[in-house]
Amino acid sequence: MNSTAFHNADILVPAPFVDMQKWAVIACDQYTGEPEYWESVNNFVGDAPSALDLILPELYLGQPDVSEKIEDIHKSMERCLRDNIFNEYKNAMIYVERTQSNGIRRQGIVGAIDLEKYDFSKGSTSQVRATEATVIERIPPRIKVRQNALLELPHIMILIDDPDCTVIEPVGEKSSDFEKLYDFTLMKDGGSIKGYLLDEKLQEKIDAALVALASETPAEKYGIDTSDVLLFAMGDGNHSLATAKEFYEQLKAASPDKDLSGHPARYALAEIVNLHSPALQFEAIHRLVYDVDADSLMNSMTKELALSEDNVSDQYVICAWHGQEKKFFIGNKSSNLSVGSLQNFLDSYIKENGGCIDYIHGSDTVRSLAKRHSGIAFILPDMDKSQLFPTVISDGALPRKTFSMGHAQDKRFYIEARKITLK
Repeated sequence: MNSTAFHNADILVPAPFVDMQKWAVIACDQYTGEPEYWESVNNFVGDAPSALDLILPELYLGQPDVSEKIEDIHKSMERCLRDNIFNEYKNAMIYVERTQSNGIRRQGIVGAIDLEKYDFSKGSTSQVRATEATVIERIPPRIKVRQNALLELPHIMILIDDPDCTVIEPVGEKSSDFEKLYDFTLMKDGGSIKGYLLDEKLQEKIDAALVALASETPAEKYGIDTSDVLLFAMGDGNHSLATAKEFYEQLKAASPDKDLSGHPARYALAEIVNLHSPALQFEAIHRLVYDVDADSLMNSMTKELALSEDNVSDQYVICAWHGQEKKFFIGNKSSNLSVGSLQNFLDSYIKENGGCIDYIHGSDTVRSLAKRHSGIAFILPDMDKSQLFPTVISDGALPRKTFSMGHAQDKRFYIEARKITLK
């Protein structure tokens, strides 16, 4: 067992008396520009036990009372364990079926990722890798949440490139034989979800299938001349997994004489999903820039990127500002992807001139927010998901916030948890 970075784990699932619709909430990095979403979630949850009390929506990261919010999170974790909110399943994996808002089923398996086999740095050759650039500055605030936390709750989704459907899909064919742990409708148009406990024999089959998948070299699979196998590529929750890794490395550095190989912080709970699932559609993450002189930014961008309304390039971006919307082709490319060329320019411009940038799911949403903030919406083309693994192997991590797997309401909801301390 456990020949790859994916392991079973001691997984906590809310007990039957918990209202699961109020318990499960969307990933913390969603709706960052829509405080009304999180306010409505808070109103819906009320005083019921909820994962909302155990996570910090990114919307609040920069607020002055963030330290108090983190303290409240740690107290809520203590209360959940004291009040026996969870049932614990030892050495477990959970098969998950998520019916998305569009009615398409997404299958996955929840287990633990070994952080010793993960490296988020660009150019990494580890078995588990980041797919997008990791912004180091975003990790310390998240470490503050993880420090002194008794629990972790994952919104991490990790992809495997399994075109023959050998790992997850065979498990789904036998789901009716398993113990069902939960089955409920998710809040706020999130679809529905079911979770099933997997026994040891099935876990062994999953491990064997992953080992077989890892035996295919990049040369055989993609025609890339390297022996470094990428088995697990980040889908969602890139900075959450990076935070878990950094926290674990800090623990080791603080106690160099201790053997922490068995410490629960060595692992991070995550769900693996097949890249080839029909439920996974890669969508661009758009940019909203505000608190800038929009015309000045557009003039600078036109010169720097040699923008043209004529089709002079395979890269383009749609810009919406001051009531107008235009499609511009990028003549002066600084990246292999449209998003990379745009991001390089925006990073440089904002560093020099000031302004704010947000990353928004949904073209209609970013257009609406641009009007609200008197900003500029940058609407980007989608990425072909079949290029993900070979691109990461060849070029390293993509520019940050390059793609999103589906709509915001279909992101992973917090349900399962795991203890990450020795208490």
